[in-house]
Amino acid sequence: MSLILLIEDDAALVDVLSLAFEDAGYRVASARDGVDGLARIGRDRPDLVVSDVNMPRLDGFSLCRRLRQAGDGVPLILLTSRDAEIDQALGLELGADDYVVKPFSTRVLLARASALLRRQELRHGGGAAARGLVTAGPLAIDPERLEVRYQGARIEATLTEIRLLEALAGRPGIVHSRDQLLAHARGDDSVVDPRLVDTYVRRLRRKLEAIEASFDRIETVIGAGYRWRDHDQR
Repeated sequence: MSLILLIEDDAALVDVLSLAFEDAGYRVASARDGVDGLARIGRDRPDLVVSDVNMPRLDGFSLCRRLRQAGDGVPLILLTSRDAEIDQALGLELGADDYVVKPFSTRVLLARASALLRRQELRHGGGAAARGLVTAGPLAIDPERLEVRYQGARIEATLTEIRLLEALAGRPGIVHSRDQLLAHARGDDSVVDPRLVDTYVRRLRRKLEAIEASFDRIETVIGAGYRWRDHDQR
């Protein structure tokens, strides 16, 4: 039974979300702010973290930044009541896996959480069918272990980033629309701004450019989407 950690300073919302997750068959723990949340993550190792953005002592963005800088890839969903477009871009840039804007339906949050946990199960061999190594030039993706290497160097990537990169590199030269990439990366039918794919791609490019300064294999196809370009397509 998966453990969900709720980091939220609104006690009433914690009660509502706790009941919803427990009714869906999850175990639930809670923390009142980012400082307590970091301590609980280190101690309890939850399967998924749902964190508010606007909290005392340590906000959700700072929590996300500290986790990713420490190499902790625990799946993370951020909640906020602030401007959606600005907050979504910032949250994803810092390494959050998903984003839900208040007010929201508990059904939507449960669907997002379930999709992330299904992808997380691949780490433990819980996928329905084993998938082989995906390679494209110097890129290698192990979908079961959720590991990415470029030119032999390991890249720290979130679950969503790995799934998106797998979609691109798995079919070199094929143009994928933003909607197609979101569907593959998220694994559910929730409604999300397709432009968020641009943020994911920008973050992936930076990570790959840190290994190869001239990296240009993720190609933007204006008006259509993105594709992975191999050397023979140059």
